[in-house]
Amino acid sequence: LMLLAGASIGLLLLDSLVLSPLTKAWQMRSAEITRLKKSVTEGRSVIERADRTRRLWAEMQAQAMPADPAKSEQDLITAFDRWGRAAGVELGSIKPQWKRGTSNRYSQIECRVDATGSLAALTRFLYEVEKSALALRVDSVELNARDDSGSRLSLGLLVSGLRLVPLEARK
Repeated sequence: LMLLAGASIGLLLLDSLVLSPLTKAWQMRSAEITRLKKSVTEGRSVIERADRTRRLWAEMQAQAMPADPAKSEQDLITAFDRWGRAAGVELGSIKPQWKRGTSNRYSQIECRVDATGSLAALTRFLYEVEKSALALRVDSVELNARDDSGSRLSLGLLVSGLRLVPLEARK
């Protein structure tokens, strides 16, 4: 009976000092191996997409506003004029304003545009802005009726353009 009790205590000690820690270590290593396999799979996926990502980034850089602020403003104003003529809207005002980016890697030109026209013309104007190759984002659109029938509408548009150069300090 003593021998059986000693063997039971020995097995209990073996379980608590050797088997349980080994089982926990095995489970932790299995979880780590699973995490590492997932990381390797994601890394291979990134490597496979590298050429496409570089090509897209080069395209985005090419579509960004020019580094020269005056040229950027002129390009944007010219583009709005071209889109307005193509859509048949009357442009009331175009007011560009420079903003600093959240980092030193870029700056933004924010442009407020007021236009008037029919719903079809303003829709076409917005389409022209959206399909533009320039790096523009439409931040806000306001549409108001200019007459009682609603056939004449006014559009207030706020657009941001990306320039991959920080904003210069004013002299």
